[in-house]
Amino acid sequence: MIKINLLAEGKRPAAVRKIKPAQLLEGKDVGPWLLAVGLVLGLAALGIYWYMVHGVIVQNDVKIAEAQKEVDELQAVLKEVEDFQAKKTELERKIKVINDLKLNQRGPVRVMDNVSRALPELLWLDHLTMNTSSIEVDGRAFNTNAVANLIENLDKMPEFEEPTLKETQEQQGGVYKFVISFNYSFAPKADKSGKPGAAGKDDKDGKGAGKAATPPGAAPTPTSG
Repeated sequence: MIKINLLAEGKRPAAVRKIKPAQLLEGKDVGPWLLAVGLVLGLAALGIYWYMVHGVIVQNDVKIAEAQKEVDELQAVLKEVEDFQAKKTELERKIKVINDLKLNQRGPVRVMDNVSRALPELLWLDHLTMNTSSIEVDGRAFNTNAVANLIENLDKMPEFEEPTLKETQEQQGGVYKFVISFNYSFAPKADKSGKPGAAGKDDKDGKGAGKAATPPGAAPTPTSG
């Protein structure tokens, strides 16, 4: 006869069933979970992008600051250059004024010296009138040859142009009164050979400018026009 122990059968442990992950999601909505994961990933990507852009911005700010510093330094250099140019221009202007003053001071002296060296014998001057570019002299001579010699000697001076005899008149006692005018320039003129200033040298044959005869009271009186 077979005996069955029903009590022992009832005490057997129940078998544990393994649940798969896919079975957990069965019958549930996974949309919100996917959306949440997408938002997290999107925020992470935005964070990384912002960090990279912020780094570029910081680098550009540093470069801009360095460039601005160089510009400021160059502005200071440019200011110094402008000040130097202004001082140089002012100095050149002052030098030109000084040179012009020196030239104006030497001009009448040179004219008087050249006219004096051009005076021949038997002739003296009474007046000399000088303006910006022309000279007029009047004087007296014992003969017309002396007047002709004066014109020739003046024409040989590098600073003087060809003189013009404006007037000659015989007075009592055989004295000839004359008036001569000519233009002048302190830039030496060229002679016929093309050499500037060669015409102003004294001739070796004795026909050059001689010393003026100076009768009592006959010194020329220069006047400015």
